[in-house]
Amino acid sequence: MFVLLVLGLAQAQNLTFTPVATDLERPTFLTYAPDGSGRLFITEQTGKVRVVQGGRLRPEPFLDLSGRISCCGERGLLSLVFHPDFRNNGFFFVNYTRSPDGATVVARYKVAEGGSRADPASAKVILTIEQPYANHNGGQLAFGPDGYLYIGMGDGGSGGDPLNAGQSLNTLLGKILRIDVNKEEGGRPYAIPAGNPFAGRQGARPEIWSYGWRNPWRFSFDRETGDMWIADVGQNQWEEINLEPKGKGGLNYGWRLMEASACFNPGNNCNNGNLVLPVLEYNHSQGCSVTGGYRYRGKAMPSLRGAYIYGDYCSGRVWVATEQGGKWAVRQTIETGYGISSFGEDADGELYLLDHRGTVYRIGLR
Repeated sequence: MFVLLVLGLAQAQNLTFTPVATDLERPTFLTYAPDGSGRLFITEQTGKVRVVQGGRLRPEPFLDLSGRISCCGERGLLSLVFHPDFRNNGFFFVNYTRSPDGATVVARYKVAEGGSRADPASAKVILTIEQPYANHNGGQLAFGPDGYLYIGMGDGGSGGDPLNAGQSLNTLLGKILRIDVNKEEGGRPYAIPAGNPFAGRQGARPEIWSYGWRNPWRFSFDRETGDMWIADVGQNQWEEINLEPKGKGGLNYGWRLMEASACFNPGNNCNNGNLVLPVLEYNHSQGCSVTGGYRYRGKAMPSLRGAYIYGDYCSGRVWVATEQGGKWAVRQTIETGYGISSFGEDADGELYLLDHRGTVYRIGLR
C-alpha cells in the first residue's frame, strides 16, 4: 500500500498543463456537446461562448450575449450546459446575470441550422432569480444522471448571509435546485420532478434539491457513480468540498450555521446532528476561494483514475484527493500560479483547467 501511494504521489507531481486556447476574455467554464463532434465550448464572463474545434479556437463566437449581461466581479456569463438529447433537439442552457439589475437568468437556446452557431433569436427564459447583492451568484448548470437540470445558487451575497437564505426554504438563494426542462406545468416553463424533497411542503420552494449553501461555485456529477461533488466557497476561514450520494436530496449542508466543519453563526453548538459535513476542507492559509472540479474518469492518466481534482482561485493550488479507508484525503498539491476559475471535462472524461486571465489548459501527466 505504501509503495503504491508513493508511486501515485510521484506521478501526481508530474501533472502537466498544456494550453488549448489562449487570449480568452475571463473564461469561466468549459464543457462539450454530446453530439460526437469533439467540440469544446468555453464561456467568457463578458458574454461570449467560444468553440475549440480540431485543436483550434474558432474566431467567431458560438453565441454572443454581451449586450444582455451584467459583468464583472462575480457577475457575467457563468456556465453553459447541453441538453442530454442535444443531438436531436439542439437545445442548450446558459446561466448569466442580466443587465442592468444583476438578476440570475437561466435561459434555453437552440443551435442554428448547420450546427456551427447558436440561434440568438431562439432564447427562452426558463428561470429568473432576483439578486439582492452583486456577489455569490452561484452559476453552475449540470444535467444529472436522472436527466433533470441542476442549478447552483449562492446565498445572495454581502457577507455572513444577512438574509439567512442558506437555511430558509422559502427562497431559491443558497440552494441547489432541480427542475425538469422537458415539461411545463403550473404556468412555469419547467416542471417539478417527482421526488423533489420539498415539493408539497407549505412555505418551501418545490425547486429546491439541497440547501445550506454559501456559494456553490462549481459542482459536478461523477460519470460512473452519479454521485455529486459540490465545492462551496467559504467566508473568512474555510473552503469546503462536499460529496452527495447519487439521488440523495433534501440535505442541509450547513451555511450559515457552519462554515465547512466549524461553527459560524452561532459560534458554538451549531450542529444538531442533521448537517452534512464536508469530505475535504482547507483554511485560508492555502487559498481563499475554492473551485470545484471532477472525479477523474478518463484514460490518459490511469494512475489518477478515481481521484477528485480541484483547486483554488486565489492561490492557484491544485489538489488531487483520493479515498483511503473510507475517507477522502489530499494526495498531492500542485502549485500552478493560475487564477483557477473552473475545471472542465470533455466527452472522454479528460480534464481541463481554466485560468481566468485568459487561457484554458488540458491536464495531463509527463
